[in-house]
Amino acid sequence: MAMARQVLCVCALLSVPLARSQPIRYSVAEEADSGSLVGNLAQDAALPPAQLSARRARLLAEDGRQHFRLDRASGRLVVADRLDREQLCAQSDTCTLAFELLLADPLQFFRVEVALHDINDHSPVFPAERVTFKIPERGDPGSRFPLEVARDLDIGSNSIQAYSITPENEYFSVSYGSRSNGDRYVELVLEKPLDREEKAEMDFSLIAVDGGSPPRSGTTQIHIVVLDVNDNAPVFTQDRYTMQVLENTPKGSVVLTVLATDRDAGVNGEISYQFSEEVGRSDSAFEIDPIMGEIKLTKPLDFEAAETHELSVRATDGGGLSAICKVLVKVLDVNDNAPELVVSSFSSPLAENSAPGTVVALFTVRDRDAGANGKVSCALDDQLVFSLRPAYKNYYELVTVSALDREETAQYIVTVTAADAGSPPLTSSHTFTVAISDVNDNAPVFNQSSYTMYVRENNVPSVLVGAVSAADADVGLNAKVTYSLSAGQAAERPWCSCLSVNSESGQVFVLRALDYEQLRQSEVVVSASDAGSPPLRANVTVRLLVLDENDNAPLVLYPAPDSGPASSELVPVSAEAGYLVSKVVAVDADSGQNSWLSYHLLRATDPGLFAVAAQSGEVRLRRPVTDRDSVKHKLVVLVRDNGRPPLSATAALSALLLKDFSDLRQPHGSPATDDQPGSLTTYLILALVSVSLLFLGSTAAFVARRLCKRKELKAAHVLDGADNLPSGLAEAAAAGTLPHPYCYEISLTTGSGNSEFKFLKPFGPGLTPQPWATGGGPSEEQVFPCVPVPTEDVTPDDAGTVSAEQFNRLSFN
Repeated sequence: MAMARQVLCVCALLSVPLARSQPIRYSVAEEADSGSLVGNLAQDAALPPAQLSARRARLLAEDGRQHFRLDRASGRLVVADRLDREQLCAQSDTCTLAFELLLADPLQFFRVEVALHDINDHSPVFPAERVTFKIPERGDPGSRFPLEVARDLDIGSNSIQAYSITPENEYFSVSYGSRSNGDRYVELVLEKPLDREEKAEMDFSLIAVDGGSPPRSGTTQIHIVVLDVNDNAPVFTQDRYTMQVLENTPKGSVVLTVLATDRDAGVNGEISYQFSEEVGRSDSAFEIDPIMGEIKLTKPLDFEAAETHELSVRATDGGGLSAICKVLVKVLDVNDNAPELVVSSFSSPLAENSAPGTVVALFTVRDRDAGANGKVSCALDDQLVFSLRPAYKNYYELVTVSALDREETAQYIVTVTAADAGSPPLTSSHTFTVAISDVNDNAPVFNQSSYTMYVRENNVPSVLVGAVSAADADVGLNAKVTYSLSAGQAAERPWCSCLSVNSESGQVFVLRALDYEQLRQSEVVVSASDAGSPPLRANVTVRLLVLDENDNAPLVLYPAPDSGPASSELVPVSAEAGYLVSKVVAVDADSGQNSWLSYHLLRATDPGLFAVAAQSGEVRLRRPVTDRDSVKHKLVVLVRDNGRPPLSATAALSALLLKDFSDLRQPHGSPATDDQPGSLTTYLILALVSVSLLFLGSTAAFVARRLCKRKELKAAHVLDGADNLPSGLAEAAAAGTLPHPYCYEISLTTGSGNSEFKFLKPFGPGLTPQPWATGGGPSEEQVFPCVPVPTEDVTPDDAGTVSAEQFNRLSFN
């Protein structure tokens, strides 16, 4: 019978013996009250009582029944329930109850044997309450009439010691004893011949008395019927018959045939057979043919229930004489019982970081068969993770032999097969379902090695731009992933505090509006951490790219919109079509197609005279100048980017048509100048030449000093500094929308009596000035060689950067 028992299992240390070599023996009388003291088990096992609790002491009986109880606090062994020796050991001369004391940490066994002493608690019992003898008259004195012996379940001195007849009579006495083969007998002895005519029947009692104190007795009634003479009793061919029978012999099979003979003839020689009253009970496994004497099976035998059966067969003739013989049936074992596997302890779930050698289960195997049929071996199915290890006697431990990984295998189905040595062998199996519990041994893993997210500038605050996702191969809290921005950030990476990540979902938000011209990209490190102890984490780089919006209108660099009165471009009347009048220079802080600029003539005094190049912004003559054309022209050029929707700006230009540069002496717009003498032009030219020569020398010295200073800087200071200008301006320069270097421009402000000369400074250092007039212009004597001198000292900072405000203020005189 399988019985679940919780036993703590640990690996036994090699230095500690598993079991004591000699058993601990006690004795106790049967029928002792529950709780009766058997002995101090802790003291006899040399164990401190405190260890019984600390090491979780348990009593394990082979048959699974707990007859005794251990008091862990005191170490005393007491009776658990009423003990009946006759029920436990039947008629055995000795009755010993064996069990083991099991202790854990470390694993240790103690064999304990308790001898159960018999008490006189059973009275002798005869098989029949009444026995009838038919005895012929004139029987010879000394004739013996066998009786069935009384049975007493007690043994030793408590068993039957004597028989007696009451009331005593002169005809019969009782004789009892043991034969040479050990069988007990009791017989009535005829003391004097019977006389049927004097007394046809008589009755008396046969009393069996045991040797207990006080003694117990049993009685059967003897009834004597006096018959006419039948002077020969039946005689069996053997006093004792012995037969071996396989326990799987089918019902109805003939086991044995007994035979008795009677020398009398007629009715007195006719013999009938019957069992004693006890054997003939309804639950008996045997029956006898009353005529033939064949003993048959009424049901299959069971070797495990009883190895032998002893029968009494009486043969009676027609005259009432009888004889008794004994029949001993020995049951032979067959392999009809499969092994039994009883689990004492089982640990599941098992942590995946359990070391090899960890005990998973402790169990015992047994087989009720005998001999080779009862020898059991255990084996595992194909396993690389678990193995069996013998522990003690028929105990086995199921242990791990390699490392466990829950992520690879979360549950193991381990089948233990027990097989006996019978032919054919019988097997039984037990399945252990070992669940593997998770430990935090896997860090989160992102589904991408890096993330790139996009947001348009001027975004709404707290806009969602994407999400990161990480998975953890563990389970439960060990797999619960939370996200955060990592505290560590490389110094060389552009970073801003405008990003936030949702700790639960991994969604990434931009917290404030961004400006593409100030921040084009940013990188942050997002950390994914699980909830294990200690937590494991993983990092991933998230790059945020800002997409440009068309939010910057073109910026006109030339002509400068805030430079005061509009300057006039001088155009000789002899200029041909295609003559370069001026060039509008503009930039856009946006990027891409948002910074692609186109130039359009919006308004002009004579729209047919001028044309504007859409890509370069150059203003040229559409046709040659005629006498009908006005001297002064005003133009408005529209600069428009390629954004959606496009943004635009305007630039205002003035142009003067001159026959020769002597006209510069006349102040335009003032009627009083018409009467000035003609010599004014000569004086003016001489003054200009003198001033120019003086100016040229001063400028050459200044430029030489500046060039020497700039040699200490890198060759690309000005261009590199453009990186820190408004981004659109830098891109425009890189894209080629700024004009190529050219030398100078002669302009005249209207409404002034003084002439002004402006020069545009080349963007690239080391470039020589070139004339801007390519399609015919002033004559050689009208072109004044000059060196550009800035009207304001603008110096790049240490990084080579020129600010936009400084750039807008650049002009040259």
